[in-house]
Amino acid sequence: MPISPLYRLSVSAVRGAACSLNAICHAVSLPVASAPRWLAAGVMGALLATTSPAALAVEIKGVTFADQVTTQSGQPLMLIGSGLFTYLLWDAYVGAYYQDARRPRPAPLKDVSRRLVLEYFHAIDAEDFAKATTKGVRKNLSAADFAAIEPELARFNRAYQDVVPGDRYALQWLSAGGGSGTLSLVLNGQVNFESDSLALANGLFAIWLGDEPAQQDFRTQLLGQ
Repeated sequence: MPISPLYRLSVSAVRGAACSLNAICHAVSLPVASAPRWLAAGVMGALLATTSPAALAVEIKGVTFADQVTTQSGQPLMLIGSGLFTYLLWDAYVGAYYQDARRPRPAPLKDVSRRLVLEYFHAIDAEDFAKATTKGVRKNLSAADFAAIEPELARFNRAYQDVVPGDRYALQWLSAGGGSGTLSLVLNGQVNFESDSLALANGLFAIWLGDEPAQQDFRTQLLGQ
């Protein structure tokens, strides 16, 4: 799964610098357009000082996610949020949600390019993935909507493989517009499944990001809320 260099300046960082400059100028009643060069240079210097490789990524429980990734077609996806999924007393996995850089507001169930990445702390069997996936999709869809995607969901579930600690699954919808696109399931960079079903994509993303997510706190973290 290709990712962009961590040295790439993030869109959010640039916006933050602009907001900082505006706030400083407002405090001293100075129009931004006429801000002295030393002030602009100071703000940009502070920005560059905080955009080291470490600052352009997030780390959770020793797992790092880049602030931006790039799809196979070259489309940039920006990090919306990341979090830790716990089960009872155990840390199960960590995840990160990315979305089309041109759509900075979370839209996990829309026809927008998006990616959910999960890295696991424990071994999980493919059969368990399939059972949990079916349960999660069914919980978020009406009976009619679930029946419409059930054959394709069954094909998706057959694509699962067992994982060991450190493995990463990525669920991605690459939109081509107008409801068409490519859904893919990727394990450690290897594509295991592809489909053109937006309905299936929305059902799968809903497991973590829908109205009835697997864990509400995890959903909130992934959406950057």
